[in-house]
Formats: sequence, structure tokens, C-alpha cells
Amino acid sequence: MRNWSGHVEFTSERFESPSSVTALQALVSGSTTIRALGTAHSFNALADTTGVHVSVADLPGSLEIDSAKGLAWVPAGMRYGEAARLLDAQGWAVHNMASLGHISVAGTIATGTHGSGDRNPTLSASVAGLEMVTAAGDLLTITHDDPSFAGCVVALGALGVTTRVLLRVEPTFGIRQYVIDDVDHESLLAGFDDVFSSAYSVSFFTCWTPELTGKIWMKRREGRDAPLTDAQLAGEPWLGGHLATAKRHPLPEHDAMHCTEQQGALLPWHEALPHFKLDFTPSSGDELQTEYLVPRERAPGLLRDLEALAPRIHPLLHVSEIRTMCADELWLSGAYGRDTVGIHFTWKKVPEVLGLLPEIDALLGPAGGRPHWGKLYESDPAALASRYPRFDDFAGLVATFDPTGKFRNQTLDLLLGSRNVHHDHR
Repeated sequence: MRNWSGHVEFTSERFESPSSVTALQALVSGSTTIRALGTAHSFNALADTTGVHVSVADLPGSLEIDSAKGLAWVPAGMRYGEAARLLDAQGWAVHNMASLGHISVAGTIATGTHGSGDRNPTLSASVAGLEMVTAAGDLLTITHDDPSFAGCVVALGALGVTTRVLLRVEPTFGIRQYVIDDVDHESLLAGFDDVFSSAYSVSFFTCWTPELTGKIWMKRREGRDAPLTDAQLAGEPWLGGHLATAKRHPLPEHDAMHCTEQQGALLPWHEALPHFKLDFTPSSGDELQTEYLVPRERAPGLLRDLEALAPRIHPLLHVSEIRTMCADELWLSGAYGRDTVGIHFTWKKVPEVLGLLPEIDALLGPAGGRPHWGKLYESDPAALASRYPRFDDFAGLVATFDPTGKFRNQTLDLLLGSRNVHHDHR
């Protein structure tokens, strides 16, 4: 078994996909070491185990919507895009989505995966409750009024196996998506706040070429964001570039047929907030990914600093994406306690990438950069933990929920270090 990109070979002794919660409880309680595995879109060994890998994708269940409270129970193993379709069919939405709808709900939340938008928190921040199987095999429900709740959402699979997630929902809405070509880095950085506040969701894609130009993906919420002016629609220079005259792919010279519709077409939220259509595979998986979540106020300066590495980044890169998100209160979220900017790299699958990761961490880490938990990074575990003010509290939760280390693995052992008892996973 391997992850989605094929470069991580899992070390589990077997894979199980129980068809009932009762069977899952028995499996968890009877296992010495076990880890939940979602759609395997992680790019590191966070999801690995030397024991049992378990999927919750075959558990029975459907969406349960409480319209009066604006809440919906969603099966943990369901793909985000599938859940979005079902919500929209009943007139509901979640506030945001990731670039891909192909990832599982529980895996998305456990790793702090995010969407985009100055006023939008991470996807994990929409969670109002969790149902999980604990190390003892008990079925536990934790809601937002529990004192430990903020540490249980982005939990890296360290506390239990999630079976259902309670999401806050809102009435469905429409999005119009536009792309702006030939935006130079200097214009972006000089007008950083204006650019990223110009729509409900904004992404900047760059390949760090010598010209230092890129494209802006702008997703405008119908009824909330002002429509484009006639001059803008006519191609007037805008944000240092101009409105694209044809559908674009984030990667230069790639066919855009798998991308969600652009050029102002009014679409349901779940068909425009992701960059790629759910019914298509967005790439072959022949890539590696890194992302750092940095403090909003430091982002323009850090991006300027990264320009010094551009000659080395560009040859190893498919594309880089810059996005914003507002602060949340989840202990291990990349946006915990601060407005945040994500600096994302989709690399070519070549070994030279690994040699560049320590330099990227040396640049972004001391500035408070928190690497995405599910992507490639090279950080000292103790230094990484220090970037999260509530990390010791999270370690305490792990000790309480999983005293024998049933859900632990080498990645978690290195991260938790002396904060918890080291367990033998042989």
C-alpha cells in the first residue's frame, strides 16, 4: 500500500474496512497499534502504522441535517465533494472547500486542511462535534462545549478513529470564478491586502520563473461581492494583469478541462470553490507537496525573501499557490490564534526537492511558519511544537485518550517527544 502520489510505502501489517461501527469498535479495542487511513492524500508518513490500517469509508450512514440549528452530521469517510453535493441538494452549504473535493472529511479536518478567503476560517473550524471510537473501543461524542474540544478537531489521528463529523452549515450560495493573467509579484505584494480582500476566495499561482509573474484565481460570492465593472470585463489592466479570455489550468500549458468553470459562469458553491471538478482526477499523482502557514502580517516580506530562492525553486516546481484564511481557535490548526497565509508548493517528484526543504523551513519556520501536517517538510520536532501555544495541552489529551500509544506512530513519537511516554510500536 502506498499514498496517493506513490512515494510513501506504508508499513502496516494489514488493512481493514469494517462495515459497522460495532465491528470497528471490536477492531480498535482488540488491536495493539492501529491508525485510520482516509484517501491517502498525505505526502508524509503521518498516517502510517506498523499495526492495522483501518478505513471508515464502508461504515453505514448518511447526512443528517438539523435545519433549525444549521448543523449536519456527515460520515467521516465520505469525500468532501460528495458531502457537498448532498448538502447542496437539500439547500445547504459549508463555508468553504479545499482545492480538491476528492479528500475524505475526517482526513481533511484532522490535518487542518483549509480553503481560502480573508474572512473564511479553515475547514476544520466549521466542526461543531465529533463522534469517534476511542482506544478502549468506546464510542464517544465530543461537542464544541467540551473544554477539550478545540484540541480534538485537528488531532492528527492521535485520539481515536473518527466515525462522524458534525459540521456547521449555511444556506446554499452561488460563486462566479474569474482568472487574471500576467500578474507580477511586485504588484501582488504591493497591494497584498487589496488583492486578497477583493473576493470571497482568492488564490495566486506562480511558478517562480525569472519573470516572477503568475495568475490570480478569484471566486466571487453572488450577492456578497460586488460584480466586476464593465471596464474590468472588457479587459482593462487590473491588479497588474488582465482578465483571462479562456479557461485556465493552474499549471502552465495544461489542459483546463478538469478545472471548475471560470469566466464568470454562475455556479453552485461546491462546483466553484474547488479548483478541480470532482468527477475528474486532477493529476496523475506524479508530484510532491509542501505548504507553510505563516502569520498574515509577515507574508509579503516572507514572499519577497523566497524570491531569492526562486532560481532553485523553479526547476523543481510544478506550481505554487498563495492563499489566505482567518484565525481559528483549534490548538493544532495552522491558523490557530492568527490570520494566516498559506504558501504552497506542488513539486515535481524528484529527490532534489528534499534537499531544498531544510532551507525553506529555515526561512519560514523562525517567522512562525507552521507546515501543513499532511505535506512534506523538514522541521526539528521540538521547534515545530513550539510554534503551537497549546501544544503541551494537546500532548496531555493524547496521554489521556491513548495512554498505551495505540494510535501512535514514529511521526507522533518524534513530535510529542518527552511530552508523553514513548511507546514501542513493534
